[in-house]
Amino acid sequence: QVQLVESGGGLVQAGGSLRLSCTASGPTFSSNGMGWFRQAPGKEREFVAAITRSGSNTYYADSVKGRFTISGDNAKNVVYLQMNSLKPEDTAVYYCAATAYFSGSAYPNHYNYWGQGTQVTVSA
Repeated sequence: QVQLVESGGGLVQAGGSLRLSCTASGPTFSSNGMGWFRQAPGKEREFVAAITRSGSNTYYADSVKGRFTISGDNAKNVVYLQMNSLKPEDTAVYYCAATAYFSGSAYPNHYNYWGQGTQVTVSA
């Protein structure tokens, strides 16, 4: 059973930074890419960022481009999301996900495994 565990969420003031981590484990874990999504109360889950397995390609939602950076460490099976210049509208539960086939996808249904989520709250 593949498991994804997020960490690093918390409460931060607007303009501040947080770094989320997602650690993957499980038998013969292998993915074609990883992604971060978020879901605010009353809203649908939305794409934030994705990275290919090699790390050579990254993709971002327009709302976070220039502020967030996704990166990965394949040796440790960890993917990170560095979030800078945070805004109150970034407040959400952030989920990491792994896809077996659709590298770099922005569609939640292309991802096979999901973490439990970590809360990020940005105060004004």
